[in-house]
Amino acid sequence: MSIEPAASAAAPGSEPRLRHPRLGDGAQLWRIARDSQVLDVNSSYAYLLWCRDFAATSLVAESDGQPAGFVIGYVRPEAPDTLFVWQIAVDAQCRGRGLAAAMLHALLDSVAGAGITTLETTISPGNTASHALFSAVARERGADLRTEDLFEENDFPDSHEAELLYVISPAQRQEERR
Repeated sequence: MSIEPAASAAAPGSEPRLRHPRLGDGAQLWRIARDSQVLDVNSSYAYLLWCRDFAATSLVAESDGQPAGFVIGYVRPEAPDTLFVWQIAVDAQCRGRGLAAAMLHALLDSVAGAGITTLETTISPGNTASHALFSAVARERGADLRTEDLFEENDFPDSHEAELLYVISPAQRQEERR
């Protein structure tokens, strides 16, 4: 999948198209996160800001003119070669089609020109789907994957599982892997 220009729209019933988010996507991203029943749901305001301030490091999968999935990330200020993926989610009716992996690959390819060579994310130990997703993406890119403890349960002010840091490197472009 390639990233479509922000102005294009997917034809009804077509395969999802990937594009950078627009401000108007924020409410749908919040809904997808909420309905996932797995993600920590941020405030709706946070998703609006994400669509405005981090659109270049985020993607939306659009199906039938509506967001059907998203990946949101940012470049770490202390590590300008590292993209941190904050959240990734796919709407229930679009799961099981490889859309999450396609979004991650497309996002990594799109930021490679800016010198991004590493992807980081955190995953709670109980989130087996995310463990499988990021492991598969690392394998498909021929990259190393390492994990380490990052946040312990007692680091959180509420009830929250620990979070493991996943580091995928090098996160080279698809054409560089061939």
